[in-house]
Amino acid sequence: MDAPASSLKAVCHGLTAIRLAKSHPVPIDPNFAGMKISSLAPPTNTEALEGLVRLIVESHVRVVGQPLIPNPSTLGVELGEALWAAPRAVVAHGIQTDPVFCYGNRMALELFEMNFAAFTTLPSRYSAEPVAREERAALLERVTRDAYLDDYAGIRISSSGRRFRIENATVWNLIDAHGVYRGQAATFTDWMWL
Repeated sequence: MDAPASSLKAVCHGLTAIRLAKSHPVPIDPNFAGMKISSLAPPTNTEALEGLVRLIVESHVRVVGQPLIPNPSTLGVELGEALWAAPRAVVAHGIQTDPVFCYGNRMALELFEMNFAAFTTLPSRYSAEPVAREERAALLERVTRDAYLDDYAGIRISSSGRRFRIENATVWNLIDAHGVYRGQAATFTDWMWL
């Protein structure tokens, strides 16, 4: 059963309590400095977050035609836990005019050097350097038009300013079970620090 639309809006729209200064493209997460990777805790599981995770996983099957992660029941874990620990970066943003990330799994947070709370206040355009933002905007328009692509490559930047290149990323529209567009998501396994 899908989470109520209002719950998904709360996750994808309501996580913008902290406004980012335009002069600082990626907020430094003071909780990340010196943090051991093993100390990155998954977000608190709520009904809205469960609905969002289900939307990400199910829309990947609906739009791309293949599973994003193995069936969690065969792993003996919950869906949210399986996506959080997946051996691939997974991010999603909502449908705001300036879309804000509403999900990042453990691998994504490690790359962006942020915790979940900080990451889900970040407008997704700030994940790219200013010179790459036009390219990123064109990519998102292409995904909106074509529903998904599986050949994206680009440079991203972490909260500490470290640059990394992603390759062979899949970016898809988040379409719920009723055919309603809810945002976009991306996943990748190929990346390297620059």
